[in-house]
Amino acid sequence: MNLLSVGASYRTADISTLERLTIAEDAVPGLLHKLVSQPYIGEAVLLSSCNRVEIYAAVSGFHGGLGDVCNVLSEASGIPATELAGHLYVHYDEAAVQHSFRVSAGLDSMVVGESQILGQMRDAYHAASEADTAGRLLHELMQQALRVGKRAHAETGIDKAGQSVVTAALDVAAAEMGPLDQKSALVIGAGAMGSLSVATLTRAGVGSVRISNRSAAAADRLAEAYGAVAVPFEQLDAALRSADLVITATAASEPVLTRDRLSAAGPLVVLDLAVPRDVAPEAAGLPGLTIIDIDSLASSRRTLPAAAETAAVEQIVTAEVEHFLGWLRGADIAPTVAALRNRAEDVVAGELRKLYARRAEFTDEQRADVSRTLHRVVQQLLHSPTVRVRQLAAEPGGDQYAALLRELFDLDVPHATQADAVPEIGGKA
Repeated sequence: MNLLSVGASYRTADISTLERLTIAEDAVPGLLHKLVSQPYIGEAVLLSSCNRVEIYAAVSGFHGGLGDVCNVLSEASGIPATELAGHLYVHYDEAAVQHSFRVSAGLDSMVVGESQILGQMRDAYHAASEADTAGRLLHELMQQALRVGKRAHAETGIDKAGQSVVTAALDVAAAEMGPLDQKSALVIGAGAMGSLSVATLTRAGVGSVRISNRSAAAADRLAEAYGAVAVPFEQLDAALRSADLVITATAASEPVLTRDRLSAAGPLVVLDLAVPRDVAPEAAGLPGLTIIDIDSLASSRRTLPAAAETAAVEQIVTAEVEHFLGWLRGADIAPTVAALRNRAEDVVAGELRKLYARRAEFTDEQRADVSRTLHRVVQQLLHSPTVRVRQLAAEPGGDQYAALLRELFDLDVPHATQADAVPEIGGKA
């Protein structure tokens, strides 16, 4: 099996396309099962955040696997495959490993170095594990990606400023409305992004923070944790009228902030961090309303760090990719080595049957002695070559050793060869 990563992010798609691609949390298990039911896909993990939707898959062939992933995404989103293709990036094998590690380290995030992506990757991995769609290859990839992300944050200063999508959005808001210390803020949503928003607003010293959520209990818990005030969702209109700044990050499938609701609220700066969007598109252009969403953040230079801040993380990723590829090459040769040992055992068993058929006078003890001796001879003969071939296979170009063993000993190893070739590894970022 080979690794394939296919997705769309703020780099390749606008917010309207990402909205259509977004998979609701309760629909994730069904989509994962749909993926692994396809002919070329054996394992699947779905990662979804406010600015990316991507699938990691173990596939038996590049073109077949890519077609399967695209068809499933097209069906789930309602976007025709021909239109969807223009928004997707594709990475294969080594490039897929590198992409997953860069994502986990925050290098591919809208706000480079943000650490929220680690939690999102962990959730994606857990969801795939729960759905039983992550096998040996993706278990190893996800575990190593999470380890690389933790290492990047522990060993470098990439997140020393505590940057996140929320801090970037607040920077943009401050440029629009001035210092935030005397402003009244309202957070709509008490999930992961809502919690991050409340924490960030509190650290920023915003004048007052209120929280509104469909689940009053979740809003109460979050408010108590940060000394904020919980507002019943039924009183949202009144809360909007007394707010200067609104951050909305719900998981609602339909806009929470309609044009009528916002027109009655008066002047507002709204940070819409939800995908799908919480602000109705027709609200744009209302007098006194400023909307900052994922699209406007993606075009903001405030989200881009200096190159020096990422150099150390890039070095970590490069080294970890090579380490993972060494493991992968070693894992690839294991079935071939096992097949070779099985072939040797079959030959020994066959020769012993012939010998015992000719020498019926052998006692059970004599037969056992002969059998043990022959098995020891075979094990000793194979030990050094198989140890050495595992070492060689872990080095760059090591896949040739597995192929050579299969050719020399005429071994039939399932999934030992690619179903189809790909002319160039990787794809657009």
